[in-house]
Amino acid sequence: MPLAERPIGVFDSGIGGLSVLRALRAELPHERFVYLADSGHAPYGEREARFVAQRTHAITAYLRAQHRIKALVVACNTATAAAIHEVRSSHPDLPLVGVEPALKPAVQLSQTRRIGVIGTRGTLGSDKFRRLHAALAGQAEFILQACDGLAHAIERSTEQPLCAGAETPEVRALCARYISAMGRFGTEIGEIDTLVLGCTHYVFALPTLRELVGPQVQIIDTGAPVARQTRRLLAQAAALAPESLSGDTAGAVQLLTTGALPPLQAAAQRWLQLPAQQCERVNLA
Repeated sequence: MPLAERPIGVFDSGIGGLSVLRALRAELPHERFVYLADSGHAPYGEREARFVAQRTHAITAYLRAQHRIKALVVACNTATAAAIHEVRSSHPDLPLVGVEPALKPAVQLSQTRRIGVIGTRGTLGSDKFRRLHAALAGQAEFILQACDGLAHAIERSTEQPLCAGAETPEVRALCARYISAMGRFGTEIGEIDTLVLGCTHYVFALPTLRELVGPQVQIIDTGAPVARQTRRLLAQAAALAPESLSGDTAGAVQLLTTGALPPLQAAAQRWLQLPAQQCERVNLA
């Protein structure tokens, strides 16, 4: 298969990276995608960094060998922080895009200079995040909040009926607890006027988060910037899919999981409007 017609690989510890896949599909409608949810080993955010790095290497090798991907999007803040530098060294020929909490855009947007950041403990405690945070010292005050259990609760929310939406009582309660712990949100001096979503799962709790922080607070996620960076790297490599691809090929999506199949099927239907039959369980040691 010509390079340009190969799929783009996308992976996360679970279903949260579907928020990035949604942005990628909007930016690159002619591309094919293979998404892998490592749900059998989730959540990454509460795992040791070495374990996360091992999983990242294994998944990268699998997607290259079995699906011949032309680029990889690591749609997981924790995996990006733990392993993306190692993957770049091991696969120098592979266009690679990671995600990180959008602190720099938040600094540009904030007027009160108080910025909230929510993420997993693994992301906020990583060396990569500490370096990013330190580089912006003095430009704004960052209120960091590790949200233990929230990503996993969002995963479990797919077990609820579709009409119930993503925000189960568990998700709402966790969001309320962590947002309350951060202090006052608003646009007055001393208030947090910008909230950074430091985990791809949290996009799927956006209505609840919006309700909690108020309509004037800016909420930033990384999906659209990651999609634009993916387009730039593919263009540089002359690997963008041609717009002349057939309808059966253009925009095709394959969804894989190392865990139980029903949560991925429910999430794909709920958040991407994709049929359950596009999901498949794989064994990946």
